[in-house]
Amino acid sequence: MNDLAGKTAIITGGGHGIGKSIALAYARLGAKLVLAARSPEPLKQAGAEVETIGAPVIAIPTDVSKEADCARMAAQALAAFGRIDILVNNAGVSGPTRRITEITLAEWQEVIDINLTGAWLAARAVLPAMERQGAGIILNISSGAGRRGFPLRSPYAASKWAMLGLTQTLAGEWGDKGVRVNCICPGAVEGERIERVMRERAKTMGVPYERIRAGFVSGAALHRMVTEDEVARVAVFLATDLAAGLTGQTINVDAGSIMN
Repeated sequence: MNDLAGKTAIITGGGHGIGKSIALAYARLGAKLVLAARSPEPLKQAGAEVETIGAPVIAIPTDVSKEADCARMAAQALAAFGRIDILVNNAGVSGPTRRITEITLAEWQEVIDINLTGAWLAARAVLPAMERQGAGIILNISSGAGRRGFPLRSPYAASKWAMLGLTQTLAGEWGDKGVRVNCICPGAVEGERIERVMRERAKTMGVPYERIRAGFVSGAALHRMVTEDEVARVAVFLATDLAAGLTGQTINVDAGSIMN
């Protein structure tokens, strides 16, 4: 596999979970890392892990829902490393687990602002640099909830469905500038986040946690959840020349939960 030596990658939501796993995978292949997230402490810890691999890294506290933060993120990446080769739009929030009539407008807007508008703002901030370079890669992290409806999670599902449309639109707009844009839809990913989601779902529905977890697992052809590292491996593939002919595409990484 071609490595990422000399490439600069910005990863939003890079302080933990899938974002951190992608950062570590890219670091092992020689990339320079820019980690961005709202919480400074997880960013610091993730940056320290990247440093143990020997990769250059900077951590930038960033709220992707704010235009100024995204502009500053891109500017600091360019100041530190001189170019931006890869943007991974991974920052996101789960939002509430309730029926639509029980969700406030503020709750809806927060999820859309971070999950969708944040990806749009981050892409807009880095695209001028990619155009100057004549090359670049944007990778959007959507969800299985971006492939089919997800009862009780209307803001989250709407934001993740929209990521697919954003991916295809950006791919069409920027392909002639050498920019490739693709999307990953992870299914249920083992870790703290899915545990919180499942427990909240069990509470809202008034059913045992074990029943909710069993439902997540039994719906997958492999009868398990995926791991953060399995998602990261696909993110590596899409960032290398092995995927040079792919743009505007969405890949499910979900142990066979959704086969389309």
